Amino acid sequence: MNGSGGASGAVLERRGIQVLPPEEAKKIAAGEVVDRPAALVRELIDNALDAGSSVVELAIEDGGIRKVEVIDNGWGMSREDLELCIKTHATSKIRSLDDLTRTSTLGFRGEALAAAAAVARLEILTALDDGNAWLLRTLPAVSGESAARETIVPAGRTRGTSVRALGLFDSIPARKRFLKREGSEGAMCRQIFIEKALAFPAVSFRFMQDGRLKLFAAAVQDTETVYKARFGELVLSAGERPFLHEVYAGGSGFSVTAVFGGPEVFRYDRRQQYVFANNRRIHDFGLAQALEYGLAGLFPNSAHPVGALFISIDPAIADFNIHPAKREARFADSGAIHHAVSSALLSYVRAMFAVPGQAGNAAGSVGAAGTAAPSFPFSFRESGGAERSAGFFQARPGGNNANNLYGGELLAARLSMEALLEKRDEFQEIGEGASGSPGAAAEQGVVYDAPAGAAAAGGLSLVGRVFGLFLIVQRGDTLYIIDQHAAHERILYNRFLSAPPARQELLVPILFTTESERDDEFLRAKKDELLRLGIELEDEGGGNWRIEALPAVWRSGDGETVRAILDLKNAGSAMAPRWASALACKAAVKDGAFLDDRSTLELAAAALDSEGRCPHGRPIWTELSRADLFKAVRRTK
Repeated sequence: MNGSGGASGAVLERRGIQVLPPEEAKKIAAGEVVDRPAALVRELIDNALDAGSSVVELAIEDGGIRKVEVIDNGWGMSREDLELCIKTHATSKIRSLDDLTRTSTLGFRGEALAAAAAVARLEILTALDDGNAWLLRTLPAVSGESAARETIVPAGRTRGTSVRALGLFDSIPARKRFLKREGSEGAMCRQIFIEKALAFPAVSFRFMQDGRLKLFAAAVQDTETVYKARFGELVLSAGERPFLHEVYAGGSGFSVTAVFGGPEVFRYDRRQQYVFANNRRIHDFGLAQALEYGLAGLFPNSAHPVGALFISIDPAIADFNIHPAKREARFADSGAIHHAVSSALLSYVRAMFAVPGQAGNAAGSVGAAGTAAPSFPFSFRESGGAERSAGFFQARPGGNNANNLYGGELLAARLSMEALLEKRDEFQEIGEGASGSPGAAAEQGVVYDAPAGAAAAGGLSLVGRVFGLFLIVQRGDTLYIIDQHAAHERILYNRFLSAPPARQELLVPILFTTESERDDEFLRAKKDELLRLGIELEDEGGGNWRIEALPAVWRSGDGETVRAILDLKNAGSAMAPRWASALACKAAVKDGAFLDDRSTLELAAAALDSEGRCPHGRPIWTELSRADLFKAVRRTK
């Protein structure tokens, strides 16, 4: 070692170890729990809910940077409790390490209020039922002080607690500098509020932002479908709510309520998928995938279901103490939960697309196609209905392999929906006299529409398709292996560069807030050029923007759309090619999409007549000659 290191090449000096001053240590530790306003919102709402509140109100100002206030009607604190509540690891929720295996509260470490007091000015007003109220005020510790300065005085209020945090990170400018714009921080606070309201439908929630009421969710009274009602109210539009379903599953030590949208409701990202365990929002990719697996086949390619899993699990078989912000959990057997959820959803989906058997639903009953009706040994309860077994369902007549979720009528319906919603300008209905494989065409219901002027398929013959992605065609003594997505992407890219696609006004504009002045400067300077690319923007001031229109072929969620537009600021003079590449990638046929024989040959001919690479620079196809194959198997030397 030569004593230099780091990206900047700064010279490092040996330093002795010393104990940090208490005030510095507390501020650093507090930043792990309260790293931004949304984290403060999460902790304060957790405390309000753990206090048995039936009404919770959140009020923020300037994205929560100036003020975060949570008001509840829970059981409040005594003067003695109030004095202790801001001490590190002071908690009413556990008494020993063993309690961690039984805790059912959202918080338990006693870190939240102590962390808030270290990084903001706190005002806590609280009262028990006895009518005695107390007000605590704190100021963050400054250099030379070991703890936050505090005062407690008598006050007036009825039962409950109000916690107000003012001037987050005013005493720590280094942390405050890295907060996002007020609009972005406010949006994160709103998201935390929604997550808490989803998990507690029996509680009334109110969200105020800069003095204006933004969200109100009244307590749900229906005892059967509370999660479905709350999810529809906070996540879906009024037109989407009738297509929401609620299904139940369970196993040893756990039960799950799954709320999800049907085929009429989907998104092009996973932002509206939630997993809750004992009322905590957790990030668990495996359990989120259970939602996708159970609903596989219902949605267009690259689309995702909207929904939430509400898991109630015995605390003895779950560990929530593995992440400072409790965003993760560890389960004794997560595979059992995954299996129960995906199986119950699959059974429910099959039941939706089948009719009860006519012969008493007996095991081994025979469907119209002459095959035994499948059994689904999982129970479910539809929203508002009594629990019943998924039982034995007889397949609907018609269609190939109609008992299979991925074949027959359901597959044809899914692909037809793709044609309508995702690739309307690349696919068309098959009419009489259409060429290609009649059997495949009848089953699939859609074909690829070759671009105008595409080369004829003369001289090419179709050998087959492999891995749901590669097309294999032959011309003379050469075999071509073509990546169908990359090939279609190149064709669309050329088309979009020569003639930008039509612009389509959005029924619901996309609202977003930029994170820097550089983003604002780019959008203002390039507004006209973006309009020529099919992107219509309106500046609402203060970093707030509205997307009014997008190219008709664009298919992405709101967040991905905003990121794609802002990424263009790094494209320089190549903004049009960059955007054409993004459009082509989204609109091109996806891996696993089926093309009938005629469409396959037309796509292959156009691909072989193109530049040979997709807009990202990857080869579209590779080739093997007859001589290469003979040499590979040593027929020739």
